Amino acid sequence: MKNVLVVGSTGQIGSELTMALRERYGNAHIIAGYIPGCEPKGELADSGPAAIVDVTDGTTIAETVSRYHIDTIYNLAALLSVVAEAKPRMAWRVGIDGLWNILEVAHEQGCAVFTPSSIGSFGIETPHDHTPQDTIQRPRTIYGVSKVTTELLSEWFHHKYGVDTRSVRFPGIISYVTPPGGGTTDYAVDIFYSAVRGEKFICPIKAGTRMDMMYMPDALRAAIELMEAAPERLKHHNGFNVAAMSFDPETIYNEIRKHIPEFEMTYDVDPLKESIAESWPDLMDDTCAREEWGWRHEYDLPRMTADMLEKLKARMA
Repeated sequence: MKNVLVVGSTGQIGSELTMALRERYGNAHIIAGYIPGCEPKGELADSGPAAIVDVTDGTTIAETVSRYHIDTIYNLAALLSVVAEAKPRMAWRVGIDGLWNILEVAHEQGCAVFTPSSIGSFGIETPHDHTPQDTIQRPRTIYGVSKVTTELLSEWFHHKYGVDTRSVRFPGIISYVTPPGGGTTDYAVDIFYSAVRGEKFICPIKAGTRMDMMYMPDALRAAIELMEAAPERLKHHNGFNVAAMSFDPETIYNEIRKHIPEFEMTYDVDPLKESIAESWPDLMDDTCAREEWGWRHEYDLPRMTADMLEKLKARMA
């Protein structure tokens, strides 16, 4: 990678990925793509170049890629799961029509493309424990349908035109930097905010519902390390399972109480979030990612919890 465009650079993953890439490759080589109304701010704005990139407008993508001599695109434009269910047409327009535009530009200008998939690409019929890399994918949400389509469309452009497309299936991602924004797994971020504020946490996911989760530093490494992997090592290209930890609300609550014993939690289950959560894997098998490009997670639940609480306390002081 020499010159990188991050589409959706002000979003949950994009804001942190842009900074991680700038630290790795140099500020001037990482372009923060954004849409009007979501302009970069603070360090994200001050540390490097930015450009308006609307995935629904192929012309702006092509112009930016040409102007900055882009060779790699991280396409993070998408609606999160709960928001997508409320706005299905917009979810498709951004996630799939937008992806088509990016892949066309990548084909024309010779770019590699990373577009994340998700545990949401699986469904009720999928094996939930140690979910295989290659298995049935029959999601019942527009978010999940768009993620399966993302994997297949990216794979088609790879085989049809030779575009270097790659992706991972992210679990729920936990971060102290970007507030939650409408995802099913957001409770695992909200719970830390409540704990640090000294508030009782109202959990929207019922006791016993396990989901795959990952701390943001591991998620950023997964995205970068996959794009850096030698292509001859990859048997798969799109939709790599990556895993780090799996827990239900009671487990993370009890881990937080080791640091904040007075912390309290109760339940008020959100039927939509719970139905989505129950259709997702409990734990993905990431053997292919480990074997093909050396994936290894660094954060388990205890280490992540200690770091989240420390960082959030510092930010909210």
